Amino acid sequence: MRGTLLNTATVAAGSTVGLLVGKAIPGTYQTVALHGLGLVTCGIGMKMFLQGKNPLIPALAIAGGGVLGLALGIHQGIELVAEWCKAHLGQSGANHFSEGLVTSFVLFCIGPMTLLGCIQDALEKKIELLSLKSTLDGIASIFLAALYGAGVLVTAGLVLIFQGTLTLSAKVLRPVAENERMLSETTAVGGAIMMATGLGLLEIANLKPANYLPAILIAPIAVAVEQRYSKLKGTA
Repeated sequence: MRGTLLNTATVAAGSTVGLLVGKAIPGTYQTVALHGLGLVTCGIGMKMFLQGKNPLIPALAIAGGGVLGLALGIHQGIELVAEWCKAHLGQSGANHFSEGLVTSFVLFCIGPMTLLGCIQDALEKKIELLSLKSTLDGIASIFLAALYGAGVLVTAGLVLIFQGTLTLSAKVLRPVAENERMLSETTAVGGAIMMATGLGLLEIANLKPANYLPAILIAPIAVAVEQRYSKLKGTA
C-alpha cells in the first residue's frame, strides 16, 4: 500500500496548492488552461486507444459498459457523493465541484500505470511505477484544483479507496496484467474513456465518462472469451 499512500498524498498536496493558486488566476486564463488540459487528455487517450489490437473488443466493451454504467447509475452515484461532499465541506455554492471530482478520478485512476503499479506494489513490494504516477498526478492535481476547486481534493480519498482495492486484489488481477492482449485491449478502453474526459474538458460534449467504467471489466472478459474460442478452434 506504500505506493497508493504516496499517490494519495501527492494528489492531496497538489490539490491544496491548486486551491490556493486558483484564487489568483482570472477566469479567462483558467479557461485557456482547462482547454489545454483537454487537448493533452485527448492525446493521451488516443495513444492508449491505439495500443489495442482488435478494435471490435473496445467497441463492444465501451458500448456494453456504457449501457451497464447507465443502468447502474454510476455517474449519478458519483454526483450524489459529490453533492454530499459539497454540503459537508461547506462548498454548496461552489462551481464545477462535481465535474472536478469526476474528471480527476478518471484521469488519476484509469490507465495501465494504475493497474500495473498496484499489482507491482502488492506482489513485488516495488513502488517505482506508482511513484512516477504519483508525481504526474500531483502536478496535474495542481492545475485541476485551480480550475475546478475542492472536488479535486476529495478525489484523493477516492484514489486511496480505488487503488487500495486494486492492491488488495492483486493476486486476482495479476493474470490480466500478465496477458498482453488483455492489457492492451483494457488500455484501449481506458484510452476511449480518457478521450471522453478530454472532450468534456474542451467543452465539446459531456459524455459522462464515469458511466463507461464497467467497460474496463468487460474488455479482459471479452479477450478471454476470444482466446478460449481461438484455442478450441485450433484444436478442432
